[in-house]
Amino acid sequence: MSLIRALSKELQARNDESLRALFSARPDLITPGVPDFPALAARASGRVSVQRALERLNRPEMQVLETLHLCTNADTGHSASAAMLKRLIKGSTLTALERLLHSLQELALVHRADPPHGVSVPAGTKQRYFLPAGSLKDVIGVYPAGLGRSYTELVRLQPGFAQRVVQLVAELHHSGAAISPATTPMDAALALQHWTATPEALDQILAAAPPRTAALLARFGSWAMGAVPQAQRRASVLHESHDAGPVDWLLARGLLVPLDAAHVELPHSVGLSLRGGHVIENFTLSPPVPRLGQTNASLRRNAALGAIAETLRLVGELLNAVREQPLSTLRSGGVGVRELKRLADSLRIGLPEAGLYAELCALAGLIRLEVDSSSWVQPPQLEWLTLPRQEQWLWLVNAWLASERVPSLVGQPVSGVASGPAATRGTAGSTINALSAEAQRPDAPVVRKRILEILRELSVEAATVDGQAPVLDAAAVLERADWAQPRMARRFSSLIRGVLAEAGMLGLIGSGALSQLGAAIADERPDDALGILGEHLPAPLNHVLLQADLTAVAPGYLQPELAEKLLTMSTAEGQGPATIYRFSESSIRRALDAGQDAPAMLAFLCEHSATAVPQPLHYLIEDTSARHSRLRVGTAASFIQSEDEDALMELLHAPAASPLGLVRIAPTVLVSPSPARETAQLLRGLGLSPVVQEPESAIVRLRRHTAVSGNGRPVYTAPRTAPSDADVDAQLAVLRSNGTHAAAGADSRPAPAPGSEEATQLGLETLQKAIRLRQRVVMNVVDSQGNASRESVVPVAVSGGRVRVFDPEKETERVLSIHRIIDVEAVEELFQ
Repeated sequence: MSLIRALSKELQARNDESLRALFSARPDLITPGVPDFPALAARASGRVSVQRALERLNRPEMQVLETLHLCTNADTGHSASAAMLKRLIKGSTLTALERLLHSLQELALVHRADPPHGVSVPAGTKQRYFLPAGSLKDVIGVYPAGLGRSYTELVRLQPGFAQRVVQLVAELHHSGAAISPATTPMDAALALQHWTATPEALDQILAAAPPRTAALLARFGSWAMGAVPQAQRRASVLHESHDAGPVDWLLARGLLVPLDAAHVELPHSVGLSLRGGHVIENFTLSPPVPRLGQTNASLRRNAALGAIAETLRLVGELLNAVREQPLSTLRSGGVGVRELKRLADSLRIGLPEAGLYAELCALAGLIRLEVDSSSWVQPPQLEWLTLPRQEQWLWLVNAWLASERVPSLVGQPVSGVASGPAATRGTAGSTINALSAEAQRPDAPVVRKRILEILRELSVEAATVDGQAPVLDAAAVLERADWAQPRMARRFSSLIRGVLAEAGMLGLIGSGALSQLGAAIADERPDDALGILGEHLPAPLNHVLLQADLTAVAPGYLQPELAEKLLTMSTAEGQGPATIYRFSESSIRRALDAGQDAPAMLAFLCEHSATAVPQPLHYLIEDTSARHSRLRVGTAASFIQSEDEDALMELLHAPAASPLGLVRIAPTVLVSPSPARETAQLLRGLGLSPVVQEPESAIVRLRRHTAVSGNGRPVYTAPRTAPSDADVDAQLAVLRSNGTHAAAGADSRPAPAPGSEEATQLGLETLQKAIRLRQRVVMNVVDSQGNASRESVVPVAVSGGRVRVFDPEKETERVLSIHRIIDVEAVEELFQ
C-alpha cells in the first residue's frame, strides 16, 4: 500500500485530542486548511513539512528516526520494531524506544506497519512495527546517522569505483583475503559488503594495517565523507610497498571509496563495524549538563541596568545626530564606513558599536530610509522620545525579538566572499554594511526566541543559590541547542554570539547571566519586565550643573526631553551617565537655526540648572543671537516670475493660492515649496496660463511601513508555534465531515483532483519508488497545447520540479515538468 494512504488511514482513526496535538506540533499541516484526511496525509508526507518537523526533534528522537530509516525498506515491506532498534542503538531500552516511537508516530513521522514477510508476532504480545514517512530519505540526506552508503549504492552511483571494483576484489582474493571472487561490479560490491559485515571481520582486516590507520578511521566517527588529497590515485594490494600510508592501504582494500579528486567515503558496512555493529553509540535521554560559572546576583542586576541605561542614552543621542544630519547610503546599499565613522565620533563610541546601534534604531522604526534622498532619517513626531524609559526599553526589545535583521552581522564577511587579506582590509563588498540587505536573516526571530528559552532552561536547572547566578556562555547554549534541536545547530552556531551580545546590550543578560528582565521576556511576561525595570531603574534627573567654563555637567541620566533639548544647544562629551555638555558659538547657532531664541534658551537653562547661569554663558547666548539671522537661507521647489507686479500681489493674497505657500522674494518673483508642475496646475485652475520652464523629473515616492500597534509602537508577537483553537476546531469539523470516503476505504474514494497537493505527493511517491526499483510507469502527460497522452517510460531521477525519464521504445532520455503529469501508475515490470 502507498505510504501516504497508509498514513491517511491512521490519521482517520485518531481521536480529536491526538489530532489537536499533531496540529500544535506541526502547524503547517493546516496552514492553509486541508479538505480531508488523504490530503492531510499527503501534506504531512511532503518534503518541506517533514523538514520543518525534524527541526523540532531532539537528539534521541532523531537518532531513533535515523536508525528506523536505515533498517527499514518500504518497497519490500520490511518494517522494524523497538526490539530490532534496541540491537542497533547502544545503551537504549525497550521502554525508552517504544516511548520515542510513539512520540514520532504522534508527529506523523512514522506510522504503524505490518511485520516483515516471514516474521510472525506471537499472540498476546504488544510488539509493534513501524515505517518512516516516505520523504524522510530526501530530508535526512545522504548520510543518516553519519554512516555512508552501501557498496552496492556506491557502485551504482560512482562510475569510477564501478569500473575498478571487480579488479580490486580480484587483487584481494589473490592476496589471500577471505573474500569471494566476483565477475560483475554488483557481485564485487556484495563481496566487499560481506567481507566487512561484522566487527570481528573488520578487526581481523585492520590487524595488518599500518600505524595511524585507527586514528584516521576515528575521524569518520560522526561523518562518512572526508577530504583526502589525490583521492583517485591508484592503490593496489599486489603492488603495495612496506611503507604505504594508511590512506593508500585503505583505498587498496576498498575500505575507503574515492568520490572525486579530493574526497573519499567510508562505506556503510565499514562504518557500522567500526561502531561495533551499532548505528548509534552515544544514546542518552538526558540533555548534557554544562559546567557553568557563577556571578553575584546583585552584580548581574547592576550590569543589566547599566547596559539598559547606556543603550537608551546612546539611542537618544543617535536620533539627535540623525536629525541634524541624516545617514547617507551607498549606491550598493547600506551605510558606508565613512558615514558610520561620523556617527561613531558623534556618539563617542567605536565603529562596531555605532553599526549595532544604527541597526537597533532601524529595526525599531526609530530611523527610516527616505527613498527620495536615499538617506536614513528620524520620522516626524516620534512617540518613542516622549515615553518613560522603561517603555522605551520595551519598545526596543519587542522590535529586536520580532525583527529579521541581525545587527551583529554588520562588519562580518559577506556570504560567498572568501576571508583573507582583502576581507581584513575591508575591501568594498567584502563585509556587510550597516543597514544593508545582507544583514537580513528570515530565521532570526525563531533563533532569538529559542536561545532565550535555552538560557531560561539552563538558569532554572542551575538555580540561583546564596545570591549567585549561573554564567551562561555561547558554548553552554550551543551544547544544549545541539541536543535539543540538532538539525538547527548550524543556524544557532552562526548567530549565537551575536544574539548574546545584543541581549547583553538590551539588559536581558547581565554579567554573563540571564537577568530577571531576560527571564520575564523569555517567559513572554512583558508587563512583569516593565514592573521590574520601573522598580530598579534609577529615576532620570531633571537638572544639570552649569559651570563658568561653558559646560553643563549631568550628574546622572537625564530625562529624555532635557537631554534632547541640551543636545540642540550644546555638544556632548565623554561617556556614561555623567555626561558633559559643552556650549560654543556653533552649538548656540545650531539651536537658533532650529527656531529657538536667546530668551527661551536662557529661561530653559535657568529652569533646569541647579546653579545660576554663569555670566560667560549668558554673554555667549546673547552675543550669538544678536549676530544671527542677518542672512537667511530657505528652500523653494518652484518660482513664479512676472513683470506684472500687481498681478503677483493679487496672487500672493488670493485665498485659493494659499496651498502653494507663496513667499515674495522680489517685486517680480514669488517662490513656493510645491513642485513646479503642482504649482502650474493650481494656477491653471485659477484661470491663469503659466509656462513651466524646467519640468521636474518623474519621481516615484515610496514609503516603507513597519508592523506597529494602534498607537504606533512596534509589538512583538512570538513566532507562531501553534494554530489558534478556532482554526483547529474548524479544521477538525472539515476533516470529520469529509472523512466518509476514507473510512469506507481507499477504493471507494474518488481519485484526487489533478494538480492537487495529494495528487502531486502520490505521483512523486510512485515515481521515487519506480526509480529505486528500476520499474516502468505509465504517465498521463499534457503537452503545451493541452493534449493528453499516455506514455510508458522508466523514471531515472526527480529534482527541482522535473523528472528525467528513459523511453525504452525510442531509446532516448528526456525531461518532463512534474506539473504536466496528470497521474502516474506503476507497472509490475522491471526494466533490465
